[in-house]
Amino acid sequence: MNNQNRENKSKKIFILYSLIVLGFLLFLFVMLIATLKPRDLPSLYTKESSKATRGSIISADGFHIASTVKLYKAVVNTHYIDPKKRELFIELFSIYSGIDAKEIREKISKQKGVVVLSYNVEQKQAQYLKQLAYELRRLNVFMEIKNPITGKTSLHGLNIIESGESREYPYNNLLTPIIGYPQKAEDDGYTYIKGIKGIEKKFENELQAKQDELSQGPRDVNGYIILNKDSFTKPEIKGLDVKLNIPVSLQLRIEKMLDKMKVELDAKEIITAVMDTKNGNIITMASSNRYLPKAIKKSDYPSLNSAMTEYSFEPGSVIKSIVFALLLDKGVVNPYDLVNGHNGRYKIGRKVITDEHKFDWLSAENVIVHSSNIGIAQLAQRLSGVQFNQGLLDFGFASKSTPDLVYERTGSIPHIMQLENEIYKATCSYGYGMHANLMQLIRAYSVFNNNGRMVTPKIVDRFIDNRGREIVIPQHEQTQVIKSSTAHRMKKILIKTVDEGTGIKAKTAGLEIGGKTGTAHIVEGKKYVNEYNTAFIGFANDKTERYTIGVIVIRPKKSQFASQTAVPVFKNIVNTLVEESHLKPNIVK
Repeated sequence: MNNQNRENKSKKIFILYSLIVLGFLLFLFVMLIATLKPRDLPSLYTKESSKATRGSIISADGFHIASTVKLYKAVVNTHYIDPKKRELFIELFSIYSGIDAKEIREKISKQKGVVVLSYNVEQKQAQYLKQLAYELRRLNVFMEIKNPITGKTSLHGLNIIESGESREYPYNNLLTPIIGYPQKAEDDGYTYIKGIKGIEKKFENELQAKQDELSQGPRDVNGYIILNKDSFTKPEIKGLDVKLNIPVSLQLRIEKMLDKMKVELDAKEIITAVMDTKNGNIITMASSNRYLPKAIKKSDYPSLNSAMTEYSFEPGSVIKSIVFALLLDKGVVNPYDLVNGHNGRYKIGRKVITDEHKFDWLSAENVIVHSSNIGIAQLAQRLSGVQFNQGLLDFGFASKSTPDLVYERTGSIPHIMQLENEIYKATCSYGYGMHANLMQLIRAYSVFNNNGRMVTPKIVDRFIDNRGREIVIPQHEQTQVIKSSTAHRMKKILIKTVDEGTGIKAKTAGLEIGGKTGTAHIVEGKKYVNEYNTAFIGFANDKTERYTIGVIVIRPKKSQFASQTAVPVFKNIVNTLVEESHLKPNIVK
């Protein structure tokens, strides 16, 4: 009996031991499977990125004419909001975002799951909301949810996501169409800006962002990066800022004046530019026809092109000064030579040339002072076709006037063989049969105000990087076009034109003013129509400053004479330069 009891006890011990061993082996097996099986563990690392922005366009006096702001959207998943703290979330988000609490409440009530609370969160506000998102997690406003299928838990809070960028123009239509306009483009769901016209287009490579910000490293319990030796940061490098030579204060006043004169003269458009003759810096470049870059209408389409360089026209009598300078420089005319005015009517071949004012005889220089077509047509015959053609090229016609704008229409001049013909030579001498734009004319006239040297118009002064370092754009080399003595003589003739001739309304006490008027028929459908462009190109100087100024009035209905249209605009510009202290008249009181 005792033996049987001992056997039973041994069996029980064996079974118990076997069960313990089996359980231990099962435990080892489960642990092995758990160890070998792939698992979705929360990452110990995280990363954050931020898009770099486009550079700004800045005026000479430091105002941002065009700048970029980031846009963000605020997103929340309503399933993760603790029902007990739902109202806390609504009230805090309302305070930080400025959105009415009622509106937020309606949004998260109507839609379950992912809800976009705002699509247009500005950059400064986004920083506040990101801080709020951190505080909401710290206050346990959001709760973890377990997936019933996978058994995994997850936590999603308030997310502030970069959605794109917007180009802002604080001064509305100021300096359009020179600064141009941008266009929106998409890249992986992010909206960015790309220049299409003007400075926005020309300096696209400089303005566009260079490097996005990236941070990655170990994460804390709230998912934020811990900055230590294991973390990595790549800084943001935004696009270069483009600084202009044009101050806002002057530009605003000039544009306002052009708006008024356009109405007064009943013109289609008035364009102007003022250039510092010493270095080519453009201190104002303006049109009466402007637009809002962010709200372009169909009626704005004709104004999208910069007429200063993209409107090419027959310049009329302002070319007479160029032709006369070539004659003087070649030594084939003396300012005191007498020229027959033929009493206002002169025939070359089949071409009849007329003057508005009839002259019998006049001096060669008075051909310019009183703008005689007949006089300059006769004098121009003293130039060969080669001299005439090369002279116009030397003065910069038929070539790009400024490196700072795109899509310039460079115009045209007659071929050498055409200029061997006396009729071509005559008509070109008073600005027909060739095409030029305003900036080409200003560049050409700078020769008379700069001892015979031609300067290049320069709108952009320098670039500025995101560290504030400046990259100055080198000045273009000045070209000696005519002898200094010739330029000096031409300057005196142009001053006489203002003192005694067609530009008399431009006179300003205490300043040295010179220039030349021009009127030209407009061609439509290969025929001249009864509409005109009028021009006045000249200079205004005081004891230290020298400015070359150009005005074009396109299709004025009030008068076809430049003396009554372009000259008064020129005079208003000079007055504004004085009032803005760019010029100081030498007036003895």
